[in-house]
Amino acid sequence: MKTSLFASTTALILGLSLSASALAVDGEVRKIDAEAGKITLKHGEIKSLDLPAMQMAFRVANPAWLTAVQVGDKVDFSADKVNGQFTITSLTKK
Repeated sequence: MKTSLFASTTALILGLSLSASALAVDGEVRKIDAEAGKITLKHGEIKSLDLPAMQMAFRVANPAWLTAVQVGDKVDFSADKVNGQFTITSLTKK
């Protein structure tokens, strides 16, 4: 658990707005649930997680992202499995 927290903190410090990242996926914000700390995205395939294109809810590594985007916004994002849950690890509004 400490390793995941360290990795998440390190990623935040290094700057998670990696719009040009090779791992970035196109998405569209469909729902924001600030209370649950989740954003629902309609997204393209996420090869690194073996997920096809679909709509799904993700936890966010940075709670500030919950107020940085609005429903309908187009975004580039990266995701990973953190503590067993799909989590957005970078998010950039287009």
